[in-house]
Amino acid sequence: MAHDVRLLSVEDLSASWELGRIAFGGPRQPPPAMLELRPGWQSYGAFDAAGRLVARAVDREQGHWFGGRLVSASGVAGVAAAAEARGTGLARRVLTALLEAARDRGAVISTLFPTTHGFYRRLGYEEVGSLVWTALSTSALSTLRHPPDVVLRPAEARDVPALLELYRTVARSGSGLMERSGSNFDTTADAVLAGHDGITIAEADGEIEGYASWDRGPGYDAAGRLSVDDLIGLSGPATTALLAMLGTWASVAPTLHLRLPQPDPAVLLAPFGGAIAHSRQPWMLRVLDAPGAVAARGWPEDVEGSVDLLIEDDTCPWNTGPHRLVLEGGHGRLEAGGTGEVRLGPRGLAMVYAGAADPTVLRRAGLVAGPARHDGFVRAATAGPPPALLDYF
Repeated sequence: MAHDVRLLSVEDLSASWELGRIAFGGPRQPPPAMLELRPGWQSYGAFDAAGRLVARAVDREQGHWFGGRLVSASGVAGVAAAAEARGTGLARRVLTALLEAARDRGAVISTLFPTTHGFYRRLGYEEVGSLVWTALSTSALSTLRHPPDVVLRPAEARDVPALLELYRTVARSGSGLMERSGSNFDTTADAVLAGHDGITIAEADGEIEGYASWDRGPGYDAAGRLSVDDLIGLSGPATTALLAMLGTWASVAPTLHLRLPQPDPAVLLAPFGGAIAHSRQPWMLRVLDAPGAVAARGWPEDVEGSVDLLIEDDTCPWNTGPHRLVLEGGHGRLEAGGTGEVRLGPRGLAMVYAGAADPTVLRRAGLVAGPARHDGFVRAATAGPPPALLDYF
């Protein structure tokens, strides 16, 4: 049966909502905002001969920080197919069209949170990190002492630009963290402050050095819980002061849920010995435009050299072929040509790009092949913080 794959229009959004509702659960009546075209979102769908929407996927314009530079990305979300259309290849057709269009608009990588690994691996994605919620007994922090030079206070509207920049400072030094600006984030002061029960600021000498955004769960007995979306500190005293504040909730909220990258300074400043991973949501990455992705991210300034790669990519065939990866002065470029000594497909390329695994591991998994003498260069080039996300999409 022939199917038409195209960009969805506003007239298709009701059917798109219903398709997603059946796949993921949710209310029958869509929120009004879901029946409007959203800036920065492009939805693609497959229609059968009767004009019914039977598969869809959403491309979100977003950015991720790698090596201190912001990399343009396609955040893929809402991939769904009608029950009768599953296993027919329609979801793959829709995603392939989405990826090509995302590359044409300037995205050089794509990221997503998978509901299944096998399907996305066949499309060249690979798991590079996780969004982790850590559960910790609040009493573990109750013995921390508040540093005398740090002042805590609730955030005000005038503080919001500084809070956003504080997060950006941490994201810039990390690997994979999302840029919180653009159409996917409402960064107005009212929206930021209304998004949480509280945002506590840590100040030293009149300068904001950290903040914690938190929400109070129900109850004040053994089930009481405090959820901390962000715990951001630029100094040890600021982070310690925020942790000590969280410890004061022990009598009414015995459990803390903290959304932290791995590793995080908080773990070095407080007794996290009894902490457990309350939830772990893996996320995956694939490279859309190999030369563009290499040029977009930052690389270690003290690593210079080159390695010849042979990239094989059936889903994004424009990446396929021999290339030479050249690094110098903190910048990288991927030039066409070379001997193709080191062979890798899109999954191996994703892992190398994100710095998510050692070349030795990738070689043992069959995601990289070729002379091992280049492993040291690849290892040094991709060294850095483990990839992490603090935002679900």
